[in-house]
Amino acid sequence: MKEKPKQQIRIWAMLCHLSAFLGWILLGFLVFIGIPLYIPLNILPPFIIWHFKKSQYPWIDLQGKESLNFQISLTFYTFIAIAISLILVVTSLSLAVTTNGSINQIKNTLDNLLIILMSLILFKLLLQSFVVTFAAVKAYNGEHYRYPFTIRVLR
Repeated sequence: MKEKPKQQIRIWAMLCHLSAFLGWILLGFLVFIGIPLYIPLNILPPFIIWHFKKSQYPWIDLQGKESLNFQISLTFYTFIAIAISLILVVTSLSLAVTTNGSINQIKNTLDNLLIILMSLILFKLLLQSFVVTFAAVKAYNGEHYRYPFTIRVLR
């Protein structure tokens, strides 16, 4: 984009980025009320904004695709982390059971795996918070930002 988009367009572009937080808040609420389910709700709010505004403004189309690609990538990475953690838990438990490990040994193994998993989740959330906020500020200023570690699903 050669010239800076109008303020209304820049606000919608910023909301494409920040609306992903709404999905995480909703997901946290669902877990809080007892629905322990990972649904990629972080994709839905940016998709809705992008879908309804992309044909009107090319800047929102560009920013919406960037935001969606990042959120899809984060969802993919989360599924990989969940799969790896399940494999580690099953492997650790099967090793502990087959070697007649004590309850304390099994508990320590599961506690260590939980600490590692929670650290990965915390790192992912902090990275997302920083990068999404940075991208939203850039979009509001009329500058394009490319997210790191993003799989380009939408082009």
